[in-house]
Amino acid sequence: MSPQVQMEFTTADAIVQELVRAGVTTAFGIVSIHNMPIYDAILREGSIHLVCSRGESGAVNMADGYARATGKLGVVITSTGTGAGNAAGSLIEAWAAGIPVLHLTGEVASPYLGTGRGYIHECKDQLSMMEGACKKAIRLRKPEQTAAVVRQAIQDALAAPSGPVSLEIPIDFQSAIIPNHPLEEVRFAAQTNHLALDLPKEIVSKITNARRPVIWAGGGVISADASQEVKQLAELIGAAVITSQSGKGSIPEDHAQCIGHFAAYELTKKLLKDSDLLISIGVRFRGNETANWKVTVPKEHIAIDADWQAINRNYEVTNGLVGDAKQILHTIIQELSKKELQPDPAYLDEVQSVRQELRAALRATLGPYEQILDGMRKVLPRDTILVRDVTVQANVWGSRLFEIYEPRTSIHASGGGIGQGLPTAIGAQVAFKDRQVVLMAGDGGFMVNVGEMATAAQENLPLIVVLFDDAGYGVLRNIQDAAYGRQVAVDLLSPDFVLLGQSMGFESTRIGSPDEFVSALENAVGTKKPTMIVVDMEAVGPMAKPFGGPPGAADAFKPRKLKGGIE
Repeated sequence: MSPQVQMEFTTADAIVQELVRAGVTTAFGIVSIHNMPIYDAILREGSIHLVCSRGESGAVNMADGYARATGKLGVVITSTGTGAGNAAGSLIEAWAAGIPVLHLTGEVASPYLGTGRGYIHECKDQLSMMEGACKKAIRLRKPEQTAAVVRQAIQDALAAPSGPVSLEIPIDFQSAIIPNHPLEEVRFAAQTNHLALDLPKEIVSKITNARRPVIWAGGGVISADASQEVKQLAELIGAAVITSQSGKGSIPEDHAQCIGHFAAYELTKKLLKDSDLLISIGVRFRGNETANWKVTVPKEHIAIDADWQAINRNYEVTNGLVGDAKQILHTIIQELSKKELQPDPAYLDEVQSVRQELRAALRATLGPYEQILDGMRKVLPRDTILVRDVTVQANVWGSRLFEIYEPRTSIHASGGGIGQGLPTAIGAQVAFKDRQVVLMAGDGGFMVNVGEMATAAQENLPLIVVLFDDAGYGVLRNIQDAAYGRQVAVDLLSPDFVLLGQSMGFESTRIGSPDEFVSALENAVGTKKPTMIVVDMEAVGPMAKPFGGPPGAADAFKPRKLKGGIE
């Protein structure tokens, strides 16, 4: 039955019209009495696919995962008050990772805003709550301004530094009849390439003269689509390439100059200490990736970032370049191409040696999980999108030894919150139904959003969940052991995950050995159906060396006297 035609043009229609104009083809969320007019407008327009999540938190993660995998805007629609509050935690993750997400939420009817009269779904100060969780929060204050406000919200979400923007629309406004007049933005094309003219000669000179350069590539490389430029620059000057978690895929991880996500490891710290130039590109230098900023960087530090406030935020910068990383790198490469550069062969050998030693040392700690790692990389296609929840196996080797070859094929929780992996993976798989998406999760985090398995089944997604079941919070267990020699509140009762998965529409199996895992994974890739492989960690056996958390994690929790101030 074709959707019923509505002759009047409303605020909800204007919202959908702007989404379509922005190229949105998929939206995630839960229908409610406080967003129903928007849902109805999407139905009548007909071109946007609605993915119905089981919770607002999961819906935001799905929009987030969709945006990370595609580089496009993620769109999520939630209800008011509690619904918006449920979304807040996942919006914080999108903010931490700098992901462009448009969060459309309802509000109580405009006459009741701020009155505290008990209008259904009322929140004390929803706008402030959303402001705290997002890059920006906006309230539509006049229905006739809908097109302009939505368009601005989309631009704000996408503008560097990108991030989630929340737009709340009072429920009485959503059905308001408004004019539908054209709204056009006037843009003037730049006549000259100011970037090429403005590049300081000092920067070219420093790069040319560096004998032991290091590139630190972050998520800004991925956002700017600058991975080819990073690889080209690294090869041109003979630089070692460190990546942050978010920067994985900036350079293929089988490249001889790729150190990878090992910044806080001793061999990498020494390499940095002995280097004569650091070029950081779109890096936040997060505390958990720098041992809370105990990693030292060389005196000469050229930072490239789209965010003015990123310069000198965590490490001193001798030269800052603010703008689009792809354009800046292209200009630098053009200038360097005019020089006769001769990378030091001895330094390149040292970089490759550090790369190999780091991987060998970490592999030696894995025990039976080394075979699982190798099986995953052998069986899975090269362009597999690997999503990692916060769990021991993801932290130890999923984020470091499972090689990533392309940008936007590595997704993790930047803010460190558990349980967001499943819906994030669903969002990525919705974006690419013909690609393989694999989730690495632990049983503790998986249960947080376990209901979203039904969403994956309803969308008939070929998602593979690799669930490491150790009946508890494994990362916290190990940190507690290392810090205190005892454990508290980390043991959990695991359900029968195979039965649970089957009841949710997943083909599910439990394995107790690496050989069984590889066989199960081969079958999962072949079925192209929602699949869950439960890894019985007790049966598989322990790692050769327990994981005590990120470098320095246990020491941070031991009793100590505070020095005062921020270290």
